Amino acid sequence: TCSSHTHFLLSKLYATFSMHAVRVNGFACKDPMNFPGLNTLGISLARIDYGPLGVNTPHIHPRATELLTVLEGTLYLGFVTSNPNRLFSKIVKKGDVFVFPKAMIHFQMNLAHDKPAAALSSLSSQNPGVISIANAVFGSKPPISDDVLATAFQVEKDLIHWLQSQFWGNTNY
Repeated sequence: TCSSHTHFLLSKLYATFSMHAVRVNGFACKDPMNFPGLNTLGISLARIDYGPLGVNTPHIHPRATELLTVLEGTLYLGFVTSNPNRLFSKIVKKGDVFVFPKAMIHFQMNLAHDKPAAALSSLSSQNPGVISIANAVFGSKPPISDDVLATAFQVEKDLIHWLQSQFWGNTNY
């Protein structure tokens, strides 16, 4: 229950995100229980920090559109439409804003080899969900049939076995 103006204020964004143990979709976040003004409004916010050449690998948010604002650095980012699988990509800099439509595969990469980058992600759901494409395809438990994947990717089953044997950790913590 929101009973004070403090329920609607998130001050010291960097300190709040970097110092809390709560993580959503692999990123530090403010616990909605400590920011009740955001709870049930159908929106969420996350700060993403990229190391030099850091990548937020291809993924989708099945329940949300994402608005990404670059806070620092230069990112290469994009999304792929549904069939015919058209890529919309752009190199963006500090102050630029890019929209990823709901449920479209998208990614970001810090282009600097010697500097970090940061962005603010605003999502149109308080529970946007995230599905990492590589983790879902090659790290599912139980695994997807190697016949299915070999056919889908038009590669030998040995490559599928190798890919499935790699560590596909849970990034949704």
